Parts: sequence; structure tokens; C-alpha cells
Amino acid sequence: MVKLIHTLADHGDDVNCCAFSSSLLATCSLDKTIRLYSLIDFTELPYSPLKFHTYAVHCCCFSPSGHILASCSTDGTTVLWSTQNGQTLAVMQQPGGSPVRVCRFSPDSTCLASGAADGTVVLWNTQSYKSYRCSSVKDGSLMACAFSPNGNLFVTGSSCGDLTVWDDKMRCLHSEKAHDLGITCCDFSSQPVSDGEQGLQCFRLASCGQDCQVKIWVVSFSHVLGFELKYKSILSGHCAPVLACAFSHDGQMLVSGSVDKSVIIYNTNTQNILHTLTQHTRYVTTCAFAPNTLLLATGSMDKTVNIWQFNQETHCQGYMEDQLKQFTEDWSEEDVSMWLCAQGLKDLVGIFKTNNIDGKELLSLTKESLADDLKIESLGLRSKVLRKIEELRTKVKSLSSGIPDEFICPITRELMKDPVIASDGYSYEKEAMENWISKKKRTSPMTNLVLPSVVLTPNRTLKMAINRWLETHQK
Repeated sequence: MVKLIHTLADHGDDVNCCAFSSSLLATCSLDKTIRLYSLIDFTELPYSPLKFHTYAVHCCCFSPSGHILASCSTDGTTVLWSTQNGQTLAVMQQPGGSPVRVCRFSPDSTCLASGAADGTVVLWNTQSYKSYRCSSVKDGSLMACAFSPNGNLFVTGSSCGDLTVWDDKMRCLHSEKAHDLGITCCDFSSQPVSDGEQGLQCFRLASCGQDCQVKIWVVSFSHVLGFELKYKSILSGHCAPVLACAFSHDGQMLVSGSVDKSVIIYNTNTQNILHTLTQHTRYVTTCAFAPNTLLLATGSMDKTVNIWQFNQETHCQGYMEDQLKQFTEDWSEEDVSMWLCAQGLKDLVGIFKTNNIDGKELLSLTKESLADDLKIESLGLRSKVLRKIEELRTKVKSLSSGIPDEFICPITRELMKDPVIASDGYSYEKEAMENWISKKKRTSPMTNLVLPSVVLTPNRTLKMAINRWLETHQK
């Protein structure tokens, strides 16, 4: 499930775009402003809104590091801002002064692409703030842009419906009609896919348009075989023009927003619809997933931005699969803050930041260090933190071993053979839970609360799932 957890209603006109960094949310609007919010509690930053543009702001995006925010406007400029203090770093004028519709950073942050209403696309050097490549499409305004995750290519979409692929030297590799009535948005999945060819770098590309369709493509590139764009499928569900699309950070989901006022979330592997969200009262113009947690932002012509959170199980699973694969020890202090919020421990963020707790420090915390070093006085709160850290260690172990976390007993941290459901709602290995009850005075291993009952119910569904997994993974 996914639930609405916050609505931002600070803009005075249509919301055109929203974008996440690891710690911030940016929104921009026809009201000429860009607004910045903290992901911890969605409060607006002290230096927000950002004001410079003299006409509508069409697009905003963060650099991969999150230190720079770019915005572009009908006034013909693309502006770079410091996310540390909101100061203007550079103002870059589009050739000819044409309204700029879209801007995107390259994966290595060395350049920024800007696309304009006159069809021009410019690559800007983000160090010198000067243009070093410029070209244009044959017809129409540029409405969409996306870089491939490896940075070798970028794609633009035009109001005439053409999808154009460029290399990093801005040579046009390919162009084809993708959407009859015009392209509105496109996005690359950050995760590579297999497309049956050896030695090829393949990535999914999504595009959407005025023809009410969301299309999936596979882009492949190799120095030997060159470039290829393959059309794969159409995702159905919308009954009006689709204005926005975006992949989740792990590539498992795709979200789209439409003139029909709905937001649809798809499973990218099965292409099934997972959720349809209908809370906006006017056209949905933008949607974006957060990089570190499964938060989703959707913006609309109703002047609001809705923040959505997936249920705790899905949220934690998505967060862990993405972050734990990069090893928890490598987490930054900001990653730890995001993890605390995901565990319902938002009140501890300040204490952890003051003590510079990063991933390595997090995993080494003990009940003594929580009390003596971090000065957490509440015994119950210290116990909750320790339980969450223990769960985190378990998830690290299960992911590294390849065993799904839900198959691991919380007590033994081993694959369950005879799972049972306790009265706290969690599943455990039967023998381990029976021993726990006999020695721990009927407390829950997961919540530390008294168990309402000591009855253990066989979890036959989970046992069947474990057996199926064993059949396919341990031959």
C-alpha cells in the first residue's frame, strides 16, 4: 500500500516540476519561484523560496551530489543555486533567449543539458558555466531530456513527438517518431537490464506523451556494435495525455501522471499496475521518486505537491535493497538520518548528527554508548534503537547471503524450517520461539512487549514459499 503523508500548498500557481536529492525536495511553479523542503519533516528551508526568474519556472533538478540545484524558465535562463545557502552560482542564457523547458545534470555532474522552445539543446560546463556544445532538433520545442546512467548518451523529446538520442559529444545518433502528438517527459532507469546480447550496456527508457501513452524502450550501446534503440511495450491505464514519468531508484517501479488527474505506479518487470492515486483535483504535471527512501512526490495544476510513502514493509525493503547493497558501513550521516526517520526515530536525528554517527558508527553502537555517549536517557528508547540496529544487521546478513529477509528468523538469524506466527504478528522458527517464551517471560522478541498469548500458529504459506525458494536456489 501507499499512503499520502503530506501535502505542500505553498505555491501560488501551477506546480511544474519536483525533484529529490538525498535530503531535500525541490518544487517549481508558474509563480516564478523554486521552493526547498527538508525530507526529515517537510519544513521549508529558511532561505526558500528561491527568487530570480522573471517568468514561469518549468523545471528543476539536483546535481547527483545534491549540492547544486538547477532551474530553468520562460525567461530564457538556466540558473544554478547552492543548496547549502540558496545563493545563485550562475545564470546561463539560452542562445537566442528562447524559453527553456527542461534541464538535466549528467551523471558525473560535469555538464548540464538545457532544452528550449526553439528546439535548441545546450550542454553547459558546470565548472566554467559556459556553453561548450549546442545543437537543435529538426522540428518542435524540446520538452524532455534524460541522461543514460553511464553518461555515454542522452535523450531528448520534442513537442513534435521525436525521440532523439545524442552521444556525449552531441552527435545525433538516432531520431524517431515516438509519440504522435508530442513527447512530454522521458526518464532512464538507473539499473541495467539484460536484453539477450553479450557485452551490451542496456538500460530501460520510459517516454510519455500527448497520445495518452507510456512507452518502454531498451537502449543499448557498445563501442563495437554501436547504438540501438528498441521499442518494447506500452503501459496502459491513462485515458488522457500523460505529462510525467519517472523510475524509482531501484528501477522496480515506474510512476506516471496525467491530464486525467491520476497517478499510476507500475511494476516495471510485470508491467502490472500497482497503485492508482487520484487525490489531485487538476492535471498531474510532475512526479519523482526519492533516491534513498521510497517516497514519491506528485505535483499538479491544483498548486499542490503530494508526498506519498509506501507501507513500512515495502518502504524498508526498497530502502534496504538499494542502500544495503552499497553496504551500511558506507552510509553517510545523512543516510543514517533517513534511516532513523524510516524507523520512526525522527526525534533522534539531531542527537545522531551532533555526534557524527555515520553507517560504521551506527553498526557499532551498544547500550552503553547510547546511554553514555549519546546521552539517550530513556531505557525504552535505547532498547528500541538497539532492536532496530539488530534488525539492520540481520537484513545486511540476509541480503549478503541472498536469502529473502522474510525467510530469516528474527531470533536465530537463520533460514526458517518450521515457521510459526506468534501473537505479536511476527513469524519465527518454532523451536527458537518456544525456547524464547520459556526463558523470556512471554515478551516479544521484536517489540519487547508482553505477548497477549503464547499460542504459536504454523505459518504454512511462509513455509511453502521457503520451500519453493530452496527448490530454485539450492539445486
